[in-house]
Amino acid sequence: MDSLLWYVAYGSNMHADRLNWYLGGGRPPGGLRTYPGCRDCRPPRRQAAVLVPGGIYFAGESRAWTGGMAFYDPELPGVAAARAWLLTAGQFADLAAQEMYREPAADLDLIEVAVAQGRATLGPGRYETLVRTGVRDGVPMLTFTAPGRAADVEWNAPAPVYLAMLAGGLREAHGWDAPQIAGYLADRPGVTGRWERPAVESLVSGALGG
Repeated sequence: MDSLLWYVAYGSNMHADRLNWYLGGGRPPGGLRTYPGCRDCRPPRRQAAVLVPGGIYFAGESRAWTGGMAFYDPELPGVAAARAWLLTAGQFADLAAQEMYREPAADLDLIEVAVAQGRATLGPGRYETLVRTGVRDGVPMLTFTAPGRAADVEWNAPAPVYLAMLAGGLREAHGWDAPQIAGYLADRPGVTGRWERPAVESLVSGALGG
């Protein structure tokens, strides 16, 4: 599967170093999981800061970070800040497999379904639903998320180390300053009402070095 697509990362994979663990394998600092890596471990061909319709929320319990995980809901109001990585379809399939705690050994037949129909569900679990978020430079943009809507699940606060990783990814991708990043994260379902805004501001400031 050498055709190209944009992988739209809205969580920790906005951070380049974090994405590299999925591509090349290994255990990231602060993480609880070792990744097998992609069969094709070449770096992304291009990257771009993007805003996609909808929003992110935090739910479930991460086995890699503890705390809530970021999910994308295209029906939430507003836009979600993300980072698009230009990968082969095979690399995207291997990333998705690792998010689903599967070995990256087979291509996803439903990639073409998601591109054509806008959505394809592999199963009921986390990150088992593929969503087309748009097209960039004539190339489809895909991400993976949970099958339901944000309103249908119980939100869960993310762990500090995870939220800090997202802050770093937003800085890398969009060049936002600490107040803008803190404001964006503090308003996400799962953070709002569970993290005090000053605590989010302090964490973001510390993660970004002031």
